[in-house]
Amino acid sequence: MLKAHVVFATITGNNEDLADIVTEGLEDLGAEVKETEISQTDTEELLNADICVVCAYTYDEGHLPEEGLDFFDDLADMDLSNKVFGVAGSGDDFYEDSYNTSVDKFIDQFKKANAIQGSEGVKINLEPDENDIKTLDKMSKELVDKYNNLKK
Repeated sequence: MLKAHVVFATITGNNEDLADIVTEGLEDLGAEVKETEISQTDTEELLNADICVVCAYTYDEGHLPEEGLDFFDDLADMDLSNKVFGVAGSGDDFYEDSYNTSVDKFIDQFKKANAIQGSEGVKINLEPDENDIKTLDKMSKELVDKYNNLKK
């Protein structure tokens, strides 16, 4: 069975909401999904998944979530070859140039770990609305499609 791991970092609850939406989307597509909070997750756990997703906020002017720094640093040292990844994040567009930069930073870390990008990064302003839910569902589908195409 297709296995996915969704990791989130949140202050306001918005990124946990994103993680819940992605988890539900992946489950609807037949995946067995584990969802965990970033400070409670060891990057080694990602080795048990076919699809890896991070939903993280960007703090202040472009900073990664402090509780996720160890996870972020450890990610680059992993070998996630043949793992498909996606990244989403909720932020505040008030920060303009720093808006949701954690999404880009996590994409770069997954690439350093040799993971395969299954969808574009998704950046949500504040809490997800109906259109954002559709975008996240599309991301889930792209991740599963990418994984299935690799297995052909």
